[in-house]
Amino acid sequence: MTAVEADALDQEQGEGREVKKEEKRIESSQAAIEATARVIEATLGKSKAFRKVEERLYVVRQGSAYVMIVIVPADRRRAIVRLAAQVVTGIEMTGELALRLLRLNTRLRFGAFGYQKEGKVVTLCHSVLGGETLDPEELVAALEDMAMLADEYDDKLVKAGGGHRMQDLLEDEAAASLRSQVWDAGTEWDE
Repeated sequence: MTAVEADALDQEQGEGREVKKEEKRIESSQAAIEATARVIEATLGKSKAFRKVEERLYVVRQGSAYVMIVIVPADRRRAIVRLAAQVVTGIEMTGELALRLLRLNTRLRFGAFGYQKEGKVVTLCHSVLGGETLDPEELVAALEDMAMLADEYDDKLVKAGGGHRMQDLLEDEAAASLRSQVWDAGTEWDE
């Protein structure tokens, strides 16, 4: 076996160990994950803005913004509820705009704006402790603030630095899908 092959094998085994660790972590916190999901679904389930996407993943729409709710395992007894909104993508982040967001963060009750260089994305994120201790009122208060902030600031950020709101991206994707279906169907009449 060459050194390159040995390195590749070590990397593959390391990745396998990481996957197994994550699986064990999820398994050991399964009760907390399930308790968290029950509280989220009971608290938000009747809202027309709420939708379950898949296990441990939900979405709430507010105007032109979407807030994702993700249940993440923390330890054997706990889970974390992460609220995250991709506010704008493709924005031109300047030092001045970054400072404005940092100053705004100091005044927010819940969440904080962040920036991901890849995709030029402004995010709004917040986490609360899940499991049996998840407080429905705290969840709703944080979610309402996050959704309203994302909806308010997506337009302001696009105006300040360009880019696209989440709603714009979804509409563009839907239009592209529709165009694709129309073109794939052909223009000839079936006889």
